[in-house]
Amino acid sequence: MERTVTVVPEAGLHARPASKLVQTVNRFDADVSIGRADDGDEGLVRADSMLSVSGLNVGHGESVRVVAEGDEAEAALDAVCDLLSTAVEQNEADGGEAE
Repeated sequence: MERTVTVVPEAGLHARPASKLVQTVNRFDADVSIGRADDGDEGLVRADSMLSVSGLNVGHGESVRVVAEGDEAEAALDAVCDLLSTAVEQNEADGGEAE
């Protein structure tokens, strides 16, 4: 399964948002990959690797493709897409966590 989502966090997929993404992915029994929406399969990287995710250099407002396989693929996609479509910085300032 796969989805395309626009990255909302101001920092894009760097630092804290990338770390939260990796933490979120690791909660599920699923293999999750992420890449720029227009890069095709060769642009996908493992979403459970901080180095790989931050290495994509995806900025705020860019679209990414999220692909998941496994027993909890749909739940993983839901969680990742929710995270990427939420202003992480604002959520934390309000005392909540985007997950």
